[in-house]
Amino acid sequence: MRYVLLLVLAVALIVSMSPAQDLSVVGRFGLSDFSNGGGVGLQIGGGVDYGLKHDLLLGSEFNINTQGGGPIEWGNYVKYMIDLPSSKVKPYIDGGFNLWFYTGGPYFGLRFGGGIYFPVTPQISIPADIQLGPVFTSGSSTFYFAMTSGIRYTLP
Repeated sequence: MRYVLLLVLAVALIVSMSPAQDLSVVGRFGLSDFSNGGGVGLQIGGGVDYGLKHDLLLGSEFNINTQGGGPIEWGNYVKYMIDLPSSKVKPYIDGGFNLWFYTGGPYFGLRFGGGIYFPVTPQISIPADIQLGPVFTSGSSTFYFAMTSGIRYTLP
């Protein structure tokens, strides 16, 4: 727990020292699957991301899944925006870590993925996102996969 608190403080320090770029609020929903036999379920969540530079975002999200045991994810990531000069869509890749809270305790995991933001207005976009990675459970590893969409609002 002490390490989580130190990480949160470090992220807050980095964000407060960087020049203000943009802050976005994200709501998401979709499907998720766990390889431990939990099956496919719904994922509903939300989060924020902060633009450190025009092509680099730092974010955190909180997701609730409907599989057995009710897995809850607290995910933290770095997102790299891929520039496509002749297109309005914004593809990205991301990676980071997460903490999973479900039957048997909190578990550490890694997350990797990517997606595309489809702009609707200058401040609203629709993401299409895929995330995957191992969750290190007691005595074994569980693999996590999610396909989600939602809405992203960049604060003015």
